[in-house]
Amino acid sequence: MDSLLDPALRFDLPVWIVFPYLFVIGAIVGSFLNVCVYRIPTQERLADQLRMLWNRPSNCPRCRTNILWYDNIPIFGWLKLRGRCRTCRMWISPRYPLVEFFNGCLWVLVVWLEVPFGFSARLSDSCVFADIGPQAAPGLGIWTPEWFVLARCAFHLVLFEALLVASLIDWDLRIIPDGSTVPAMLLAVLAQTLGGRLHLVPVWFQSANMQQSFALVTPEWFHPLLAGPAVPAWIGEHPHLHALAVSLAGFVIGGGSVWGVRILGQLVLRQEAMGFGDVILMAMIGAFLGWQPVLIAFFIAPACAMVMLAGQILIGLVARCFGRQVPVDRMIPYGPYLSLGAVLTVLAWQPLFARTRHLFEMGALLLPVGLIMGIVFAVSLLIVHYGKRWLGLSSEPPAAGIWRSADQLWFFQGERVDRHTGRWRTRDWEGNASGQGMSHVERWRHGTGSGRPWNRSPRRL
Repeated sequence: MDSLLDPALRFDLPVWIVFPYLFVIGAIVGSFLNVCVYRIPTQERLADQLRMLWNRPSNCPRCRTNILWYDNIPIFGWLKLRGRCRTCRMWISPRYPLVEFFNGCLWVLVVWLEVPFGFSARLSDSCVFADIGPQAAPGLGIWTPEWFVLARCAFHLVLFEALLVASLIDWDLRIIPDGSTVPAMLLAVLAQTLGGRLHLVPVWFQSANMQQSFALVTPEWFHPLLAGPAVPAWIGEHPHLHALAVSLAGFVIGGGSVWGVRILGQLVLRQEAMGFGDVILMAMIGAFLGWQPVLIAFFIAPACAMVMLAGQILIGLVARCFGRQVPVDRMIPYGPYLSLGAVLTVLAWQPLFARTRHLFEMGALLLPVGLIMGIVFAVSLLIVHYGKRWLGLSSEPPAAGIWRSADQLWFFQGERVDRHTGRWRTRDWEGNASGQGMSHVERWRHGTGSGRPWNRSPRRL
């Protein structure tokens, strides 16, 4: 292969020095991701969600005591405190150090697969290499191969961090707030446009042999559409406009694919098949990767979900053999599987692109192929729907177990029965206690009401 299309990379630092530093940085970023997962869902508007990230330092949710800096060290801070708040001894979930540890490992894995190390390393050793990648179209320009590899790796790490936050929130609450997707999506469009060379493959490429292959099954007026160049010349002439086109095309195709599933699910199943948060999530993935990789991720996601569901069923069958009942959650949060599909697409891009390239080289034939696939998908939904009805299985979501707003208010009220918990006691208006039905309890417990002293003197006749 030409050295210009497959340049050599010269990273002199040994991996035993680089990877520990990457793990530490990833764990520190993972600590911030925990803050995002905890605080972003507490607000509804995007501006309020972002403001919550820096409006106060980390503190205990029970006693409101600020966490000391040496207690906030990733992983080791939790181990030192033995999973308890230093002040009130409240239990701290082990998920916090696990997220920090996992994110540190994720940084090491991504850099290890995307950045080739060694004296004989070449660009083709990267997991995201493609022969028609940015080094070929539009070309690296003023970028050195080393800076190009590092910049694209950092670009993908931003995507993975946003996916981790959105997935954890969706797994907990069945929602994907805009604060976990929209800022990263806007950053992707801006970085793609300014960088010009962060994409995986060009926005358009097709095989010049399509006209000969499909000449017998397509009308003659359609043949010029099949005779296009492998990569259009304007991509090399306008790299920044091309990068913007890659990001916008991925945004439209990624969000549009999930939007189409929502529409089909509503028409066929008479219920919501995917949430609007999944639409924004796939639009964000498309803005980072482009429309070809986001379609691959879209089809990998259900395979991941099916493996997870099969595992749940297997665990349930084994538990039933021992006389136990393990419930299977029918309402599966789909955001984590979309995120996993995107991560697998990036980290296994070379073999995936080699096996799907001929599909994207079809040019204008992609439109009828996509239409046929949509029809097949709708028919399969109908078959599943009427098959479940024929077997006597209900397709309606279960009414029991839904977490409503009243349950949320009741939960928070139970967490803080005394409204003065973790606060200095003040003499405020008695209506504050009355509104919570706590006025008589406070008089009995403290000997005073909220606003006036409780008369303990014997009543005079």
